[in-house]
Amino acid sequence: MGKTRSSRLTIVLGAAVVATLAAPLSSPVFADPGVPQAPTVVFAEGFEFGQGATPQLVTGYTGPPPVSQQYTADPAWLTACNGWITSLQNSPVEPPGAACGGFWTQAQQLSAALGQWAGGDAATNHSVIGYTSANPGPDKVQIETTQPIPLSGASRFLTFSVDAAARGCQGSHPRLKFYLVDGPAAIPTFSSPIDPCVNPGAVINGTSVGTYVSNSPALFAGSSVGVRMVNGQSDSYGNDSAIDNIKILDVTPQLDKTFSAASATINSPVALTFTVTNTSELAAKTGWSFTDTLPAGLVADPSTATTTCDGGVITASPTAVGVSGNLTTGQTSCTATIQVTAAQAGTYTNCVPDVVGLNVPGCATVQFKVPALAFDAHAHGGKVIAPLIGVAPIAPSDLTCTATPGVDTDRVLNASLPTLGSLGAIHTNASGTVDSQGLRTASANSTTAQVNLLGGLVTADALTTTATAAQDSFGQITTSGSTVVTNLKVAGVPVLNPTPNLPIVIPLVGSVIVNERTTIAGGRGVSVNALHITLLQGTHIVVSHAQASLGTPCPPVG
Repeated sequence: MGKTRSSRLTIVLGAAVVATLAAPLSSPVFADPGVPQAPTVVFAEGFEFGQGATPQLVTGYTGPPPVSQQYTADPAWLTACNGWITSLQNSPVEPPGAACGGFWTQAQQLSAALGQWAGGDAATNHSVIGYTSANPGPDKVQIETTQPIPLSGASRFLTFSVDAAARGCQGSHPRLKFYLVDGPAAIPTFSSPIDPCVNPGAVINGTSVGTYVSNSPALFAGSSVGVRMVNGQSDSYGNDSAIDNIKILDVTPQLDKTFSAASATINSPVALTFTVTNTSELAAKTGWSFTDTLPAGLVADPSTATTTCDGGVITASPTAVGVSGNLTTGQTSCTATIQVTAAQAGTYTNCVPDVVGLNVPGCATVQFKVPALAFDAHAHGGKVIAPLIGVAPIAPSDLTCTATPGVDTDRVLNASLPTLGSLGAIHTNASGTVDSQGLRTASANSTTAQVNLLGGLVTADALTTTATAAQDSFGQITTSGSTVVTNLKVAGVPVLNPTPNLPIVIPLVGSVIVNERTTIAGGRGVSVNALHITLLQGTHIVVSHAQASLGTPCPPVG
């Protein structure tokens, strides 16, 4: 007790920060990766809850809800003018059993100075005093929480601050050691004990006072935390101090993930960037890490991995990305980037990875699409190619070499092929469509009724052809064609369910290919003719033609 001599303290900060207790957040979502957000206060104790005019020992105090914190201390710190919660609003007469030896009013001045320092009312502010009218012994617990303080999860970066005051600094200095408690483990919050006598934020009416913030955040493993303070000073000459405004701040950086593009073509690279953003105090955060398991089908290229993070290490495989590193003091953010792609069209949602010392990010989504190939589709009911005079396609429908989806149709009631015969009603259609996944399909169909050619040598009630070229989700093109005949006869012989490219010879007249199919455009399309008649003199008659393909160059029209 009395006046104290000075020694040097490593960490002393000036003006106090007033904060309120905030509910822990399980998954903060930050709007702007790279923009620091304020820390979250997970615990704040000012020893004001339920206080009145009568002082009380800290072991009899219960803090505000929801934690309703209570405290314990070594018996040596509950006697000899220690462990009392005091203020100037209390009587200047020390309470029974305080054993302050006439220094009660001086102890009250510690609370007043702390109140003024924090911008509050010096007359009503409360603090916990340790005025040591007897030798307490070294490194005993001066105050410790008894109720677990819940965190938003495990593996959080926590920092600690406290307002502390001392009087009589010509005597022995207090050596206040604060710890974050995780079960049996106690993590120091300072590299050296707090000594308000050295470099205080202010000296108020003979009291040295300041706000003291831990040297660096601790990566705290548990999901709940406690606070313990021991005093390394055993001397009763001097060693007169008080504490107030204990705060635990969650300063866990935010992890965000973004794709460089909302959509891309399959097998094209897209950058997946992870941004680790510091909290606004910009303290160093050492030892964070995360592992991101990619959704099935999304593949990473480990050779493209880069990072701007201090000590950053990226461990990548085609299916997962692991990153560890640090944020240095004053650093706003850092990034890790890797190229990803997908061979199959679809929407890929990359959600929460396993994190240590980071706030989990929201999901990021990228869509991979097949190439936007050109549509080419054509259909007609019939045409004639002759050495002298031909007949142009009848009732043509055409969607010609365009990336734009569309439909073209045509109808005629009947048609004449001079000297060769006649055709009844014709209906044709050519189209290009895109489904919800961006997959493209080109198709064409033609139906020709009442076919009568070559003086009745070739007749049919109806001939229908269909041609289709379609993308699958891997960007491959599949083609199909079909011919349906109704009551088809060639030279009086019925033709039922003709196989592709069925040849029939009409003696002295020519030949017929039924269900003629031709692969076109390097396998990207197909052409189908219900009938292809070739006369001996070189005339070609085509009935019910359908042709479809995807991509460029587009084939000639059949």
